Amino acid sequence: MSTATSRTAEQTDTAKLSIGDTVLELPVITGTENESALDISKLRAKTGVITLDEGFVNTGSTTSAITFLNGEEGILRYRGYPIETIAQNCDFIEMSYLLLYGELPTASELRTFREGIRQHTMIHEEMKSFYNGFPRDAHPMAILSSVVGALSTFYQDSLDPNDPEQVTISIYRLLAKLPTIAAYSYKKSIGQPFMYPRNDLDYTSNFLHLMFATPAGPYEIDPDFAEALNLLLIVHADHEQNCSTSTVRMVGSSDANLFACISAGISALWGPLHGGANEACVNMLQQIADDGGDVDKYVNMAKDKTNGFRLMGFGHRVYKNYDPRALIIKKACDKLLAKLQLDDPLFEVAQKLEEVALRDPYFVERKLYPNVDFYSGVIYRALGIPVQMFTVLFAIGRLPGWLAHWVEMHNSPSKRIGRPRQIYVGPTEREWTPIESRS
Repeated sequence: MSTATSRTAEQTDTAKLSIGDTVLELPVITGTENESALDISKLRAKTGVITLDEGFVNTGSTTSAITFLNGEEGILRYRGYPIETIAQNCDFIEMSYLLLYGELPTASELRTFREGIRQHTMIHEEMKSFYNGFPRDAHPMAILSSVVGALSTFYQDSLDPNDPEQVTISIYRLLAKLPTIAAYSYKKSIGQPFMYPRNDLDYTSNFLHLMFATPAGPYEIDPDFAEALNLLLIVHADHEQNCSTSTVRMVGSSDANLFACISAGISALWGPLHGGANEACVNMLQQIADDGGDVDKYVNMAKDKTNGFRLMGFGHRVYKNYDPRALIIKKACDKLLAKLQLDDPLFEVAQKLEEVALRDPYFVERKLYPNVDFYSGVIYRALGIPVQMFTVLFAIGRLPGWLAHWVEMHNSPSKRIGRPRQIYVGPTEREWTPIESRS
C-alpha cells in the first residue's frame, strides 16, 4: 500500500515571553497551509509556568497531515483534496484508503483494500448473545461502544499497536464490522432477526440491507438511498482534532488496543454537543411541527436573548462561513425529498427554517448558516433511519478519520502519552479533624 510522506512544520520566527526577570524565546512554527503556532514544549521546564486554555480552543495538541480545515473561508480538505472533489469522485471505501494511507489507491491497491474489508463483515456468532443482555430500549450508541470494546476479547490476535500486521487486520475488522454491529442494535430494538451481511453489495448498500431486510422477503435497495448515505459518510469522515478524535488519540497514546480506543471515541461522539447534534436537530423540528409548524414563532424565540430556546442545526464552532459539507449534502437532501415527495410536516418545517436562515439578516450577519447536522438529520429521516440511530451513522462515517489519526499518532517519532496539566484551585494544606470532632 502506498503511504504519503509526512512533512514537519518549520520554524519561521521567534516570539519572546517575559515572566518576571525571565525572558524565554518560543519558536514560531508554520505548517504547509501557513498556520502558525507557538511551540511551548519547553515552557514549564524553563519557567515553571504552564498555559491555561479551557477546552483547548487555542492549543494545538499535535501536528497532522490528514485534514486541513479553514473555518473562516469554509475550506475542508482530506489529504489535500477538497471535500467537494472527494464527494464527487470517491466512494466511502476509496476515501477511507486515502485518509489512512495519504494517497489515492491504485486499482490494485483498492481491490485489495475492499477485499480485506469484505472478509470481515460478519461478527463472531457468540457476540450476538450480547444483544440479549441489553434492554430493548437501550440507546444504540451505548450498544455500539460496548460491543466494539468487546471486540478486543474475541480478536486477541490483533491487539498489539506496535505490530503493523495486527494493526492492519484490526482496521479491516473495524471498518467491516461497525455497520453490522450498528444494524444489529436497531434490529434488537424492533424485535427483528439479525441479517447476515451481503458481501456482493457495496458498503452503504450492505448497511441498508442489514438495517431493513428480513428473511421473509427480498429488500430492494434504492441506489439514490445508497448514494445519499455514501455522501453522508464521506462528509463526516474527519474534522481534524475534534472531541472524539482527540479522545481516540488520548486513549491511544497509552498504547491501548485499537478496539478500546475506537470504543472511547464512540462514547465521546455520543454527546449532544458533538455527534448527537443531528439527533437534537430532528427533535427540535419535531417540537416545532407538534406546535403547529409556526416557524416564525421559534425563530423569534431564538433571537430573544432572554429566551432559553436554541435553534439546533445552525452555525458551527469552527466554520464562520457556509460549512462546505452542508453544501454537498444539501443537494442530496433536495434530490431525495423531490424524489420521495413525502408528506411529512418535519420536512416542511425544515425547508421553512432553511429559507429563514439563508435570508433573515439576523442569521446572515451572524453567519448562522444551516450546518451538516441540519441536513444530515433530514436525510436520515427520509431514508427511514430512526432518530436514535443518527449518531450511530455519524460514528460509522467518522471511523476512518479516527483510524487515520490513531495510525498517524503511533507512527510519529514524537509520540508520548497524553497528560494535560492543571492549575489547582482547591484548599491549601489542612489539619486532620477526628470524626468525633466534626460538626
